[in-house]
Amino acid sequence: MTFIVTCYNLPAEMLVECIDSILALSLSRDEREIIVVDDGSDVCPANDLLAYGDDIVYLRKPNGGVSTARNMGLRSATGRFVQFVDGDDSLLQPGYDHCLDIIRRSDTDIVAFDFTHAQPATTAAYEDWQPMSGSELMRKHNIQGAACLSLFRRAILGELTFTPGISYGEDEEFTPQLFLRAERVVRTNACSYFYRERSTSAIGNKTVEAVQRRLDDNYQVIVGLKHKSATMPTDERIAMERRVAQLSMDYLYNIIMLTRDSRQLNERVEAMRSEGLYPLPPRHYTTKYTWFHRLANNSTGLKLLMNLLPLMKKER
Repeated sequence: MTFIVTCYNLPAEMLVECIDSILALSLSRDEREIIVVDDGSDVCPANDLLAYGDDIVYLRKPNGGVSTARNMGLRSATGRFVQFVDGDDSLLQPGYDHCLDIIRRSDTDIVAFDFTHAQPATTAAYEDWQPMSGSELMRKHNIQGAACLSLFRRAILGELTFTPGISYGEDEEFTPQLFLRAERVVRTNACSYFYRERSTSAIGNKTVEAVQRRLDDNYQVIVGLKHKSATMPTDERIAMERRVAQLSMDYLYNIIMLTRDSRQLNERVEAMRSEGLYPLPPRHYTTKYTWFHRLANNSTGLKLLMNLLPLMKKER
């Protein structure tokens, strides 16, 4: 089992907490491999990790983003299964040990699990879905886009890697393609990942430049997935089309919420139209999607969303 921990300019105590959470799992030393990939931090954290000795493999590279850091970790990984962990996050032992039990007792390609922003209470009984292919799961249900929320068999990767240069949305490109390679996926409600909210994270950057880069990257990912779907077998194509529609809905929502700019919304909608991404397809994927696409598929509805969504956000 290989854990790929990526970090960049993190406080040492966060990285230590992350590694300690992995060491606390029900794995012997021979059963785990922890690869820490430092993406060119200004201050090298190696000295803070000396106490771990041979329990970790420390790799350092020039700064290139999380995609290149994860790809370096994948090239070095030797475990049958892989888990990505961001260095400022940690794994939650009870829930994650349950995920490990799933792969121990069954021939599973992916275990998909839940996350939390707070330390959860102990779950008395976990609920696991019956195994299904990744294609079937994506045709019938939404998936979590974050790559860190899936424990997966390394062999199913094939040539799949993260695309360098995408600062926002690299997970949304990688994860659906990973799921479509899986013959057996188990979805569990086990809360196994602690996601730390930080104002200094990339997603927390709300400068004009960062917002434009985020929207551009998101659009690039959506267009890329749509083009890939055109060459897929029927079941996989239908699964990917659902994911593309969901990401397109999220993209429209983010344009409104992050820019509050009607002109930019109209320009980006026209770009989506040129790629066949707009109007949103009239599918009944979820109640939220059904409601959103009915409003978003005409200029009057878009104006209403532009005025309504920010008000709804304030009331939460």
